[in-house]
Amino acid sequence: MEQRVIISENFEKELANAIAACEHDQVFVLTDEHTQRLCWPVIACLSELKGAKVITIRATDSHKDIAALSHVWQELGARGGTRHSCMINLGGGMVTDLGGFAASTFKRGIDFINIPTTLLAMVDASVGGKTGINFNGLKNEIGVFNDSRFVIINTRFLQTLDEENICSGYAEMLKHGLIANEELWSELITFNLVQPDLKVLQRMVGASVKVKERLVSQDPRETGLRKSLNLGHTIGHAFESWSLRRSPILHGYAVSFGLICELYLSCVKTGFPTNKMRQTVGFIRENYGSLPVTCDDYEELIELMTHDKKNVGGHINFTLLSDVGNMKINQTATNEEIKEALDFFREG
Repeated sequence: MEQRVIISENFEKELANAIAACEHDQVFVLTDEHTQRLCWPVIACLSELKGAKVITIRATDSHKDIAALSHVWQELGARGGTRHSCMINLGGGMVTDLGGFAASTFKRGIDFINIPTTLLAMVDASVGGKTGINFNGLKNEIGVFNDSRFVIINTRFLQTLDEENICSGYAEMLKHGLIANEELWSELITFNLVQPDLKVLQRMVGASVKVKERLVSQDPRETGLRKSLNLGHTIGHAFESWSLRRSPILHGYAVSFGLICELYLSCVKTGFPTNKMRQTVGFIRENYGSLPVTCDDYEELIELMTHDKKNVGGHINFTLLSDVGNMKINQTATNEEIKEALDFFREG
């Protein structure tokens, strides 16, 4: 059944319609400790959620693990969940990823609705059917493709976010602009991220979600065109896993750092215009800073890249660009070329 994404204008009515469309003998709401405190009170009073059972897990991606997943399964079972129950995932990408996987596997699958509360989840994690957990020190190592029945996006929740989390989600929007068209890319790299206009941002979120929806609808299982969405992620996920072993960074920051490296590779290998690379990299460095990576970390980062799920035949697989909106999927790079890209990243 196709996922329906709603850019919300009348949240209560849209949520009521979504719950009514899902089979449900009872409704569970999954939150983390932050969204339980900040976001659940915003919607707890809605009549459709009267009697809903709230399950709360620990926050941050470092807890997107099998222990948290097991806790959700146990709570669903202990509190009377059946194959006819429905779960609402109220939170950021960590909650929608883990909650989607829990719902997809409990009793062989129950309906679920995503209500993303972070910018990252709105434009990326909650849309497209990817669910899962981190395992064995690797990002999203275990999971399934399974669409939520509905995604309800309401930017009222962005008022609960700090600047760092706005920036994290914005990195995925920047990626969408790079793979979409000049107009969207240009607007994104000139937007004031320090003092964001939330009304303008809501319109941009809608445009960003449409980019992802278009690619996912054409390639739901990521066999071809959908790989375009991996721009910045091959090296970005390595940065993220590297940081998990030290001082964890938000996903969008890792992606923005991955974009710097992969735009450099795009210039070298597929002819991406240098001026556009420098404009984009300048915006990222100004708003995201850097990582304390040294050349001593290169081998570890490359080893982490070898575990990427997109790899084919033992080759590290990249999505690169020949221009804004012109994607080149299934690209490879030598270890020396990857080290050059890491050198370029560190030069900033």
